[in-house]
Amino acid sequence: MQVLENIISVISVLFFVCYFYQFVYIAVPFFKKEKKHAKPKNNSFAVLICARNESEVIADLIESIKKQTYDNALINIFVMADNCTDDTANIARNAGAIVYERFDKDLVGKGYALNLLLQKISCDFPKGFDGYFVFDADNLLSEDYIEKMNYVFSDGYDIVTSYRNSKNYGDNWISAGYALWFLRESKYLNRARMLLGTSCAVSGTGFVFSRKILEEQGDWPFHLLTEDIEFSVHHITERRRIGFADAVLYDEQPVTFSQSWHQRMRWACGFLQVFKKYGKKLLCGMARGSFSCYDMCMNIMPALVLTMLSIILNTVLVFMGLASGDAAYAAMTVIKTFLGLYTTVFIVGLITVVTEWKRIYVSAPKKILYTFTFPLFMMTYIPISVVALFKKQTYWKPILHHKKASSVPTRQKQKALKTEIN
Repeated sequence: MQVLENIISVISVLFFVCYFYQFVYIAVPFFKKEKKHAKPKNNSFAVLICARNESEVIADLIESIKKQTYDNALINIFVMADNCTDDTANIARNAGAIVYERFDKDLVGKGYALNLLLQKISCDFPKGFDGYFVFDADNLLSEDYIEKMNYVFSDGYDIVTSYRNSKNYGDNWISAGYALWFLRESKYLNRARMLLGTSCAVSGTGFVFSRKILEEQGDWPFHLLTEDIEFSVHHITERRRIGFADAVLYDEQPVTFSQSWHQRMRWACGFLQVFKKYGKKLLCGMARGSFSCYDMCMNIMPALVLTMLSIILNTVLVFMGLASGDAAYAAMTVIKTFLGLYTTVFIVGLITVVTEWKRIYVSAPKKILYTFTFPLFMMTYIPISVVALFKKQTYWKPILHHKKASSVPTRQKQKALKTEIN
C-alpha cells in the first residue's frame, strides 16, 4: 500500500506542477491593469445565429441585439433555422433577422449549420463584413456588448471572446455550477490571459472573428463535438492570439442532471477528439516555447488523465484496506480524497463568487449555498470523463431553452436589482 500512496503523491505533485499557473492567473486581474484601447473603428458586423427549435428564446436575442449602443446600421442579423420543426424561422423573420433554413439529418451539428450560413451570406452579401459574431439562440447581450467587443476588435485582434454570465444562475445547483464555472473561466482564465498578453480561448458562444479569418479558413471547417475548442486550438497552433473583452453575454444553463450529463458527455468526448486531432501540433508548439499551446493542452487533456489515475489508485487502496480488515484505513482514504478535491474546487469557486458578487443576480443566501454545491457539481465530471473514454459519440444532442429575457437585468434595472437582492 505504501507504494501506491507514493505513486498517488507523485500524481498530486504532477497535477500541481501542471496547473500551478492557473492559480497564478487568479492574482493577475488584481495587479495588472488593462491597456488603453486605440480609437475604435466603425466596423460592420454580421451576427450569426444557428437555431434548432428555439422559438421560445430567439426573439429575445434579436431584440437585445437591436438595443445595442453600437450603431445598428452597421449590424446585420442572420439566422440559420437548422432542422427546425417549430416556428423558429418565422419568429426570427418577424423579429427582423435575415433567415435561411436547413434540413439535413445526416450532417448534424452547429458547425455544419454555420458553414452553410456563411456560404449563404457570401452569395447574398458578396462585399462581406468586417467581423462575424457567433451567438446561440438562448443568448442575451448586455446593451454595450458589441460596443465593448469592437474596442478590442479595433485593436487588431482577429478573434475576440467575451465575458459569459448566466440567465438562470439561481434555478438550482446544476445551473449554478455551470454559471460559476463560466464566470471563473471569464475572470480568471481569459481576462488573466488577456492582461498577460497570451492567447484566450473561445468558450461555446459569444465571440467575433474577422473577415481575414473567414478568408483563411474558408467558411466554417470545424465539425468536432466541441467546435469552439477546435476553433480555438486551430488558431492558437497557427500562432494567432485570441483577445478578450469585458462585454457581458448571458446564456441559459441546463437544470436537470440528465440534460447536464448529455451535454458534458459531448464536451468530454469532444475534448478527446480535439486532442487526437491537434495533440501533435500542441506538443510541437510547446516545444517551440508557445505558452498558449501549453495552456490549451492543459485545458483539454492532463487534468482528465491525472484525475482518473488518482481515482483508480485511491479506489484500489480502499479495496486493499477492506481486504486486509483495516476499515479505518479505507474510510480515511475515501475521506482524504474527497476533502482534497472538494477543498481545492471550493476555494476556486469562493474566490469567484466573492469577486464577481455584483454580477451574480440572485439572493445572497443562494450565492452562498451554491458556492458549497459547486465542488459537488464539478465532481460529477469524474464519472462523465470515465464513460467518455469508452463511449463513441459523433452526434450533437440539442438542449431545449426556455428562459425569457426578463430574467436578465438591463442597465436600467441593475441598480435596483442589486439593492433588492443584497
